[in-house]
Amino acid sequence: MTEEQFGERERRNGGARVAMGRIGSLMTSVMDLHVRIALQEADSEKRRLITGALLLSGGLTLMLLSLIGAELALLLWLHEGLRLSWIHSALAMAGLNVVLAGVFLRIGGGLLKGPYLPQTTAGLTKTTRALLGR
Repeated sequence: MTEEQFGERERRNGGARVAMGRIGSLMTSVMDLHVRIALQEADSEKRRLITGALLLSGGLTLMLLSLIGAELALLLWLHEGLRLSWIHSALAMAGLNVVLAGVFLRIGGGLLKGPYLPQTTAGLTKTTRALLGR
């Protein structure tokens, strides 16, 4: 190969290197943009999930307070409306609560039973261990 042919070959290869470098830079730029957008979306999702959890906990707290108020009203109605003694009214309320709790536990246990995907089982195991400190 002559020196002139060698120089021509180097110029062509150098042009290819420059083109590959530009493509690499373009891909890096696109990936950086993608990562920035993904981080913004993750922050937005995190805020949405935290807000949702706070609103749900507030709603559950208010629901619990409503349930306590309804039980108190029912207890007073049993005592005054049906002329039951306080102890009989309280026992009736406790019995009602036990029956409702049994129904809820039975239905909830049935819904939670069944085959789980391996990732779900692993996640539940990790969470349980973290909560129990094992």
